[in-house]
Amino acid sequence: MTAMDESGARADMLPISRARPDYPHWDVMLALILDAFTYMEGRIDPPSSAHRLTVEAMAAQAASGMVWVIEDGGRPIACAFGKLSGEALYLGKIAVAQGYRGRGLARRLIEKAASEARAKGRAWLELESRIELAENHAAFGAMGFVKTGETAHPGYDQSTSITMRRPIGRRGGVAP
Repeated sequence: MTAMDESGARADMLPISRARPDYPHWDVMLALILDAFTYMEGRIDPPSSAHRLTVEAMAAQAASGMVWVIEDGGRPIACAFGKLSGEALYLGKIAVAQGYRGRGLARRLIEKAASEARAKGRAWLELESRIELAENHAAFGAMGFVKTGETAHPGYDQSTSITMRRPIGRRGGVAP
């Protein structure tokens, strides 16, 4: 049986689009991100930067980088932010609405980012995940990411995040 979204379409068939600075639903996307990151509260230290995110910052991200969104009935149900950084396309704020999880939407967003990275001549997708979130490390590992380092937030003596990378294959799937 194929999972259907609220509009009756197959969730895996909902299109991915680029949100532009004038995207009309930044407020709904912000609520989606905050809701998706709620499970981290009390688990990670320092708290997620999602709490400092604003509609204006999201519009600026769309202007200077990339914001991909999947909508159902005109409302955002999944998103990911991207920016070019050296040889990589850096991913952040990957979020999927509660009722849509487990349907491959995060994977689709990551594949969209990989396609964009390939088109821009980048060698890697890169992301950071909080050290405490082992389930995220496993999920990203299942999508081809490997741990490449650890970092500490300012003021912390021990690692607070891990960096993960995934090679961007050239045509034919050969990694650079």
